[in-house]
Amino acid sequence: MVKITSFEIHDVRFPTSLTGDGTDAMNTECDYSSAYVSLFTDSDLVGHGMTFTIGRGNDIVCTAIKEVANRLVGKDTESLFSNMGETWAFMLSDPQLRWIGPEKGVIHIASGAVNNALWDMYARSRNKPLWKLVVDFTPEELVSAAAFRYITDAITKEEALAMLKEREAGKKEREAKVRELGYPAYVTSAGWLGYTDEKVARLTKEAVAAGFNHFKMKVGADQANDLRRGKIIRSIIDDPQYLPAGHTPLDPNSEALRGKNAGPLGAVLMIDANQVWDVNQAIDYVKGLAEIKPWFIEEPTAPDDILGHAAIRKALKPHGIGVATGEHAHNRMVFKQLLQAEAIDVVQIDSCRLAGVSEVLSVLLMAAKFGVPVCPHAGGVGLCEYVIHLSLIDYIAVSGTMERNVLEFVDHLHEHFLYPCSINSNGRYNVPGNASEGYSIEMHKSSIAEFEWPHGSYWVGARSKAA
Repeated sequence: MVKITSFEIHDVRFPTSLTGDGTDAMNTECDYSSAYVSLFTDSDLVGHGMTFTIGRGNDIVCTAIKEVANRLVGKDTESLFSNMGETWAFMLSDPQLRWIGPEKGVIHIASGAVNNALWDMYARSRNKPLWKLVVDFTPEELVSAAAFRYITDAITKEEALAMLKEREAGKKEREAKVRELGYPAYVTSAGWLGYTDEKVARLTKEAVAAGFNHFKMKVGADQANDLRRGKIIRSIIDDPQYLPAGHTPLDPNSEALRGKNAGPLGAVLMIDANQVWDVNQAIDYVKGLAEIKPWFIEEPTAPDDILGHAAIRKALKPHGIGVATGEHAHNRMVFKQLLQAEAIDVVQIDSCRLAGVSEVLSVLLMAAKFGVPVCPHAGGVGLCEYVIHLSLIDYIAVSGTMERNVLEFVDHLHEHFLYPCSINSNGRYNVPGNASEGYSIEMHKSSIAEFEWPHGSYWVGARSKAA
């Protein structure tokens, strides 16, 4: 019997505000940060997890993680692993902690960090990457691992089980296909709002040369400026001279690209406002950007405004522009309502805004039932490492489709992880394959020592220079 005996929590912050990485109309100064937790046992088995913030307040999340992690100390790991859905419910049902949610805000993302650490431990105990652990589940095991409370009016366990059984026969073929090809990705690194036009152009050319054909830019501060930047990106991604050697243009009318406003070479542009507008503002502003042919507008308004998203989608549909959201959808119930209200064209789960893998599974199941593609939010620190596992689970075991799905890739801070994600020459994520990596989120001890706030060597040095 292996028991969880203790945990460590680290407030790790990276000075990305110095370079403008992550900047958008709402978040103008971002220091990408990790509220990082490690669970220890009375054996060699460990589990690592984190949630993501953008700087100030990361310490508050760390304090909440301590309260959630305490609930697992002394528990037998195999008992926890045997029904991860019940374990998830136990983690979130403290009769006093629940009051400061429930199932939203700081306590919820803290629960996500701990749940992710437990899933990491589970995968390591079976010598599999997290995605492989889950896709090897029977349909019954996967259903038992998901969180169904409050969503059975959208999908029941019985419906989910029937859907998974339908997909079961093709799992091996889909796994082989994605191992060979990689998982489709899109790039955001060229489109941060704080970048100069020259930097946007340079990074866009580099992204095209790397094999990407889906690109995202931040918008919302100034319409004329956004239109100019969008035209710069379009002028590059629609120009055959920038295609890498040996790459042929894609058919914009193919099944994978139909309805995405793809350009003549099959390149797709998305735009992201990070919640900056009211509903009517969003409609008017995005109509003014129709010239650059975006596939969708991401986070056009407040993330909890279900009816607002539905109104925006209805108004933009005649212009061929869709709506995406989910980065700040704080639980499965918000996604349930977005889907029921037909408010979105794309589901953008966040691996640690939701309370860990168990809640993500419930959203994947709902999205598959409603026929809406899942394109997870990534970027930040550690999110790309996380979400490739979730997209693989969705493709292989849940939805059975990936060519209309694209997974965000942002080329920041991967060097701080033992098992960093990687992109192949066709602009696709490689499949994590190390039996020891679990959920791929273990951070180098040297990175923690350097960037832990406020006593890490980087921050001590920065204060010395400022003095």
